Amino acid sequence: MSAKNHPAEITQPASERIRYRLLAAGQRFHANDNIAAFIEDGEMDELLDEVEGKLREVLKSLVIDTDHDHNTQDTARRVAKMYLKEIFRGRYVAPPPVTEFPNVESLNELMIVGPITVRSACSHHLCPIMGQLWIGILPNQHSNLIGLSKYARLAEWIMSRPQIQEEAVTQIANLLQDKVSPDGLAIVMEADHFCMHWRGVKDNDSKMINSVMRGIFMTDANLRREFLSLIRR
Repeated sequence: MSAKNHPAEITQPASERIRYRLLAAGQRFHANDNIAAFIEDGEMDELLDEVEGKLREVLKSLVIDTDHDHNTQDTARRVAKMYLKEIFRGRYVAPPPVTEFPNVESLNELMIVGPITVRSACSHHLCPIMGQLWIGILPNQHSNLIGLSKYARLAEWIMSRPQIQEEAVTQIANLLQDKVSPDGLAIVMEADHFCMHWRGVKDNDSKMINSVMRGIFMTDANLRREFLSLIRR
């Protein structure tokens, strides 16, 4: 439940009002956190205008003539919409609805979903992260089962924020552990990081692969090998 506006907030920009509520609630608002509960109706439109104005100043400081250059006249608005409604959307919207079904048939065999295409932006340089994600689930009779597409929707919700890959995979694992409550959960992500392709070492071939193993995947080496061998196919 979001806090209502304090009288002192009314004349403040939307970003300041939202920040005020977050601080008053002692709520963290790191780049990869979701802050949807602290955003009031209409404030996303205000944020869009605010971000557009500040991006226009960034372009001005880069000595780009947005008044006379037909290619960049609307760039600030386009970029603001891209950040708020697409690339960073997972920060500002509630999680997608997920219908959970009881495990009526007491399924207890390994299930694998993937590869799921994931897109994000590195929180260090805001450069693209593009990759694939595999999810392994070992349910038990008390587990909740969710639809196949919901794995992709939940992953997208987490990834549509400024992220670093190590933390993103952990966030996805925490979310699925809470939703499904399986005996075992395994996630592997492989991604290209454009902060390495575009800048710095400019290495076009490097990828990052990392994994999170939970429950029985931590203790059963055979199950872990089965999962890893199947996703290599």
